[in-house]
This record gives sequence, C-alpha cells and structure tokens, in this order.
Amino acid sequence: MERVLALGVTLLPIELSHILLSSSLPHHHSDPFDRMLIAQAMEENLPVLTCDPQFAAYGIETIWQ
Repeated sequence: MERVLALGVTLLPIELSHILLSSSLPHHHSDPFDRMLIAQAMEENLPVLTCDPQFAAYGIETIWQ
C-alpha cells in the first residue's frame, strides 16, 4: 500500500454499473478481470495501460507499454 500511495495512484472501486457492463460486453476477450478493466474504462472514460491487443476491439483508449 505504501508504494500505491507514493505513486499517487487512485484506486477505482468496482461498481454495480461496471459489473453489469462487463457481463454485457461482446466476447472479444475471455479473461473476466480484463473484461472488468474494460468496463471500468468505458464507464469512467479512462485509458487503460496494457500491452494486450484485444483491448482495442472495445474501442477504449489504451496506453501501450
């Protein structure tokens, strides 16, 4: 937790709207955790830091590393 605080990271809670959206997403990606990240990015209009090319199928902004 100290590292998270030192980096200034804000933790994003999983909301019911994220759960509902993740369950209704097209199945471009089968990993449930990644689908939750995608739903959160869509709902909160946030980019996702990823090197997974499957995220692009959802039309969200990605930051590639």
